[in-house]
Amino acid sequence: MDHRKSSGTKETIKTVIYAILIALGIRTVAYEPFNIPSGSMIPTLLIGDYLFVSKFSYGYSRYSLPFSLPLIPGRIFFTEPERGDVMVFKLPADNSTDYIKRIVGLPGDTVQLRQSILYINGKPVEREKVDDFIDRSGPNNYTRTARYMETLPNGRKHYILEVTDNTIFDNTPVYTVPEGHYFAMGDNRDRSRDSRFLDDVGYIPRQNLIGRAEFLFFSIDGVIWEFWKWAKTLRFERFFEAIE
Repeated sequence: MDHRKSSGTKETIKTVIYAILIALGIRTVAYEPFNIPSGSMIPTLLIGDYLFVSKFSYGYSRYSLPFSLPLIPGRIFFTEPERGDVMVFKLPADNSTDYIKRIVGLPGDTVQLRQSILYINGKPVEREKVDDFIDRSGPNNYTRTARYMETLPNGRKHYILEVTDNTIFDNTPVYTVPEGHYFAMGDNRDRSRDSRFLDDVGYIPRQNLIGRAEFLFFSIDGVIWEFWKWAKTLRFERFFEAIE
C-alpha cells in the first residue's frame, strides 16, 4: 500500500514538473500573456485588457527568456517588424520594465510631429477625424477626446486620440532613427511616454523587442479578482479581438 502511494506521489510530481516545463516552453518560444495597466494605448488597448504576444514574430533575444537570462547573443531568427505593429519591448532605460507601443519609425527613418501631425521621412501621415472617444470613469464622470483614423505610409490604419495640437510633444524636433533601432508611440498621443521622450524611452534597440501583440483573450473594467462583480465588469465584446 505504501509503495503504491509513493509511486502515485512521484507520478503526480512528475506530471506537475512536465506541465511547468511545457508552459515555460510555450511562454518562451510561442506566446506570452501581458496585461494593460495604463491608458497610453487607448483606444486600441484599454486598461484591464489581457493579451497574447507572439514571441516568434521578431525572432529571439535574451529578453525572450525567463528572467532575461543572457543565453542568446544579439538576436536569432530575426524578422524585421512592420510599421504599425503593436509591440512589447523592454524599456531601454532599465532593460527590465515591459512597455507596449506602436512602431511608427523604422531604422533610418526621420520622424517628427508638427501640430500633432506625424511626419515620416518628411511627408505628413494621413489622418481623418472619425468621432469622439468617450472614456467613462464612473456613471456620471466621463471625458470626450477626438478620435482619428491614421494611415501609415505602408497602408496600415489604426485609431489615435488627440486632446490638443499644442503641447511640446505635438511639435517636436526631427528624430532620426538609428540603425538597429525603432521609434514607437502610444495611440493615446497626448497621454503616452514613448520614443519622443529620449531620456525616458527614446529609440528602442532591436535586442529589446519581446514580440508582437496579436489578440486579446480577456478584458475587464475593474479588479480581476473581484469575480463577484464580473457580470458588470467583464468586457465580453473584447474577448479574442485581434489587435490592429
